[in-house]
Amino acid sequence: MKIVRIIARLNVGGPARHVVWLTKALNNQEFQTSLLTGSVPEGEEDMSYFADENGVAPFFIEEMSRELSPKDIISLWKVYRQICREKPEIIHTHTAKAGFVGRTAGFFYRWLNWKNVKIVHTFHGHVFHSYYGNLKTKLFLFIEKNLARFVTDKIVVITKQQFEEIHHQFGVGKAEQFQIIPLGIDLEKFAEADEKRRILRDEIKSDDDDVLVGFVGRLTEIKNVSLLLKVAGIYEKNKNAELPKLKFVIIGDGNTRKSLEKEAEEFGLKDKILFLGNRNDTDIFYAGLDIIALTSLNEGTPLSLIEAMANGKSVISTAVGGVTDLLGAVETEESGFKVCERGIRIDENSAENFYKGLLHLAKNSGLREKYAERGRNFTDLRYSKERLIKDITELYLNLRPS
Repeated sequence: MKIVRIIARLNVGGPARHVVWLTKALNNQEFQTSLLTGSVPEGEEDMSYFADENGVAPFFIEEMSRELSPKDIISLWKVYRQICREKPEIIHTHTAKAGFVGRTAGFFYRWLNWKNVKIVHTFHGHVFHSYYGNLKTKLFLFIEKNLARFVTDKIVVITKQQFEEIHHQFGVGKAEQFQIIPLGIDLEKFAEADEKRRILRDEIKSDDDDVLVGFVGRLTEIKNVSLLLKVAGIYEKNKNAELPKLKFVIIGDGNTRKSLEKEAEEFGLKDKILFLGNRNDTDIFYAGLDIIALTSLNEGTPLSLIEAMANGKSVISTAVGGVTDLLGAVETEESGFKVCERGIRIDENSAENFYKGLLHLAKNSGLREKYAERGRNFTDLRYSKERLIKDITELYLNLRPS
């Protein structure tokens, strides 16, 4: 069975790992899979090295990238031409831009060539709020509704909450088109997290009693990292001998890094917040952190929280996208935050509320130990790379064209 997989760009993040793992695994006696991808724009780190490490050689289409552009006509033609060469039985697109270009090309391939090709799209997140202005958002939603109605055979979402948002709230697709397939990660990489704890902490000269609070991800507007800077500012303003010793670490890079560093300096936090840039040693830096903080305005299922749980780290996050599914049921409600099964959730997005939740977590080592055990058990059960490959394999076999 021939599969053509399409993603707009291999930039730093979960979707790039996702498509590389699937492309590698689904080249066997049962499947032949090729990967089409576009260019990574300036200001974002290219993760093509990850494809190289896994023996995956993507077909690059230079004109295809994240933003809408007149070049999309060229990328559409090139994707269509490559699909005609490959003659796939299934076209599987990932992320919004590739979903538009790839599914449109698939539509033309299906009807111009009388091919019974099945078309699948995975929403790793969505752009239906917080990314763009009202007019542009309405245009994207109109496009997605029509692609779902006229082109797409199966829509994959990665959490139940994402299904509720995309289908029920925004009216995309029919319920029977959807299938929930959670992300998968390489859990074996994090097997010895406790033994690696000191490596990062020694690097940044951190004491054993410091509580390291880390953000991990792209530094872009949607991640709202400025909120974490404000939280750090509140902590510094109120710091005294009775409070835990918090240190803040930002791991990642992106177009907002310079403005965030300037903001930190304006808050008087230049030496209080460490910007470590992009790092490939996930098993090292997660092991050294104590709490992973996510401040996003919009998410699919954040890879940083899954990886944090797999490493036995506590998490605190704004209530966006699949975060509510990750953190589980609410156990107690406090002033400004909720204590959930597997982490702290901030429903009202304010620095004061986030600070309250973070301080509650930092003060309570027993709660952090409980979250460590629950997080590891949860990710072992639901988020292995092997489970992801098995679920996608079953999806394809069930879609096999007659």
